[in-house]
Amino acid sequence: MPENDDNAAKKEMAKRLQKIQLEQQKRMLAKRYMTEGAYERFMNVRVSNYDLYMNILNMIISTAQSGRFSEKITEKQLVEILSRLTYRPEPKIEFKRK
Repeated sequence: MPENDDNAAKKEMAKRLQKIQLEQQKRMLAKRYMTEGAYERFMNVRVSNYDLYMNILNMIISTAQSGRFSEKITEKQLVEILSRLTYRPEPKIEFKRK
């Protein structure tokens, strides 16, 4: 029985290591296609909103794979991407008076 636990732990550790390595590869790819300022802001997004970070990262990877990058993403462009992805219209509040 302890051997099964040991094998399960090794498999789990291997999975985690593989996941970490994959994310590192993705980050390096993103860094290649971003200016330094944009990459720093991108890492701040990673800390504050991991889901948004993953959405942008996947978008960058798919764009890179399709060969549509002509130049690096600037910080201003990243801010525009962030604003488009996080846009929520202001709710309208109406007061009805009797």
